[in-house]
Amino acid sequence: MKALILVGGFGTRLRPLTLSMPKPLVDFANKPMILHQIEALKDVGVTEVILAINYRPEVMLNFLKEFENQLGIKITCSQETEPMGTAGPLALARDKLIDGSGEPFFVLNSDVISEYPFSQLIQFHKSHGGEATITVTKVDEPSKYGVVVMEEETGKVERFVEKPKIFVGNKINAGIYLLNPSILDRIELKPTSIEKEIFPKIASDQKLFAMVLPGFWMDIGQPRDYITGLRLYLDSLRKNSPSKLAKGAHIVGNVLVHESAIIGEGCLIGPDVAVGPGCVVDPGVRLSRCTVMRGVRIKKHACITSSIIGWHSTVGQWARIENMTILGEDVHVGDEVYSNGGVVLPHKEIKSSILKPEIVM
Repeated sequence: MKALILVGGFGTRLRPLTLSMPKPLVDFANKPMILHQIEALKDVGVTEVILAINYRPEVMLNFLKEFENQLGIKITCSQETEPMGTAGPLALARDKLIDGSGEPFFVLNSDVISEYPFSQLIQFHKSHGGEATITVTKVDEPSKYGVVVMEEETGKVERFVEKPKIFVGNKINAGIYLLNPSILDRIELKPTSIEKEIFPKIASDQKLFAMVLPGFWMDIGQPRDYITGLRLYLDSLRKNSPSKLAKGAHIVGNVLVHESAIIGEGCLIGPDVAVGPGCVVDPGVRLSRCTVMRGVRIKKHACITSSIIGWHSTVGQWARIENMTILGEDVHVGDEVYSNGGVVLPHKEIKSSILKPEIVM
């Protein structure tokens, strides 16, 4: 089987992290976002992953070469010269996707994290005999999204309602699809939306089915959702692979600490924290609801909450970082500095406090 991952463009919503690295390579729970997807695809027998990309494909491919060997899976790129929407890339990658086997292929949005129930998706797709299966997830606020109206028993999709004013349902498109090759005959080689142009046509032909995702789901393409996504992911690890989580008197709730990270005496870490490879956390540090990426040094008695600390940054002694502060790569925060929602571009030194949310150029 094959899979196409829609990588797209510049990742502007996750800047300043995406100024250093294409968004799918930004770490989430101590490994590149896209690797969570590729590993899950490999587990259900996918042999080739195609990345639909219009921005710096060479960076992606160089990086993924080592995982190609590690995982034993073929990773290739299909490059857009102009943004092609969410369906155009399928037409562009047509020759890579069709191998004559007639097997369905996966399409994933690269920002989506979940438990990736791909084997259930394959079973469901084969059982209903339709042309396409989409996944849906239940949300509390359906009026912010496009809602999928479907038959509860069979999963057959009846229609889509964009940002409904009155309640029509609470299930939204979760950005993970399993499609028959015949769908490619419906897509022209031009910028096209699969959600707004292709799926409604398949639904009107009564060939579109939806499976409700078990477990959690999050689009982690922006910082606040990234932090929420980490909490949901760690909750899921607690249920499914609790041995991967850190243990100890200094750990509160769900925490992921890379084996090469060093945590000092008297720290309090958690809940909902990921500490990446090669990090050094000095004594007396307090971390909660945050991600600390590879090679970061956090000095004594610093306190970090609801923030993302980019690669190889330093946080000074007694510093306080909170309220969705995002430090890009190689940012150095001085001793006793306070950041309230600062968004700091790479390679900066911060010597004075950031008292209200702002971008530091």
